[in-house]
Amino acid sequence: MLTEIEKKVISALQGNIPVCERPYLELAQGLDMSEEEFLKTAKGLDDQGIIRRFGATLKHQKSGYTANAMVAWKVDEARVQEVGPIMAGFDEVTHCYRRNPSKTWPYNLYTMVHAFDEPACHAIAEKISRAVDVADYTLLFSKKELKKTSMRYFD
Repeated sequence: MLTEIEKKVISALQGNIPVCERPYLELAQGLDMSEEEFLKTAKGLDDQGIIRRFGATLKHQKSGYTANAMVAWKVDEARVQEVGPIMAGFDEVTHCYRRNPSKTWPYNLYTMVHAFDEPACHAIAEKISRAVDVADYTLLFSKKELKKTSMRYFD
């Protein structure tokens, strides 16, 4: 069970981190606590495995990456554990998931790729295809972003 202080630290970390010399000090002051206490609490949450990762979200459109595609792959189930980590290891891949196929949709592994244009997304998929020897795939291009937010656990 999380303490109220832990919940407050999680809440502060799940938002925008100030761009300054000591961002954790600024976050801590917003919670009326010391920077040391804030960092100790965050480290404890990490040590317990409650915080599993900490990263920045890049607005890829503003950085020049104007095309992205979910690549749906039909991978033999016996190869998913072998192929998935290889696909996930490509720099151009930001997400890699295994999902159940259906009678009308045979794809079971998905990668999200980002590039400067749609032909580059196709080239990335071809490169991945050759690397893992999986030829059955399709690209689903994003046409409009309707929502992009990080999960918020505590407000």
